[in-house]
Amino acid sequence: MTSEELLQKVRKIEIKTRGLSKNIFAGEYHSQFKGRGMSFSEVREYQPGDDVRSIDWNVTARLNRPYIKVFEEERELTVMLLVDVSGSRNFGTISQMKRDMLAEVAATLAFSTIENNDKVGVIFFTDKIEKFIPPKKGKTHVLHIIRELISFEPESKKTDIQLALQYFTNAQKRRCTAFVISDFQDNALCATAATKAGCKPLLIAGNKHDLNVIQIYDRRDAEMPNVGLLKLKDAETGERIWVDTAESRVRAAYAENWQHNQQALDMLFKKTGTNSISIRTDEDYVKKLLRLFR
Repeated sequence: MTSEELLQKVRKIEIKTRGLSKNIFAGEYHSQFKGRGMSFSEVREYQPGDDVRSIDWNVTARLNRPYIKVFEEERELTVMLLVDVSGSRNFGTISQMKRDMLAEVAATLAFSTIENNDKVGVIFFTDKIEKFIPPKKGKTHVLHIIRELISFEPESKKTDIQLALQYFTNAQKRRCTAFVISDFQDNALCATAATKAGCKPLLIAGNKHDLNVIQIYDRRDAEMPNVGLLKLKDAETGERIWVDTAESRVRAAYAENWQHNQQALDMLFKKTGTNSISIRTDEDYVKKLLRLFR
């Protein structure tokens, strides 16, 4: 992609997603995410009616009188986008590839963030941390993020969502709102749904932060068409196999595997209390994002 083509694509995404964030999402974003965190303000003497759970026992013991901690709502929010840039994003069969939908959704969230004068940062991941863009404010910063969303080429092609969550939890000390944007084609993550604790990195990140997941998928991820003998390539491992799609049992097994993984993910998100939505590449993502915000 030439510099001119990149700029044109950035401009196109900016026009579309900035309009959405300003006209549609700003109010929903503000009411749902703004001021969700609490920061320490002061210590004052206990008064009848105060919540005993707020008592500062160290100060109380020192002064021999009960004192409580007072917290205030944090009006400034930090939003982190955890974006999957593995090989499977380079797939699409209807109107666009998953990477294009992923870029638009991430850009919309980024513009919604700066419209409310908040900070936004990004973690690009595969089965390693590919790039970290620290949270900042401003249009220039968001345009830099969009350029990276469009043009960034990772070193690896595989996926490890648990690694990305661990890195995020360690890197982001203060509570924030986070969106994991991926097609969630990660067998290791799906397998954790069957364990007693579920995915520990997901649970830890969700307890520490306001965590949301957005799955981007293509129609053909879920079902295989009958087009005869077909040579398929795994976008993440490079493995190639011949598949006879005319065989109904082959198509049924393909669809069953997808449903099995989706059920595992749904179970995992419910178990860990994680908000989630799924968006197909040929669907209107506006309605889905509004549902997540509400």
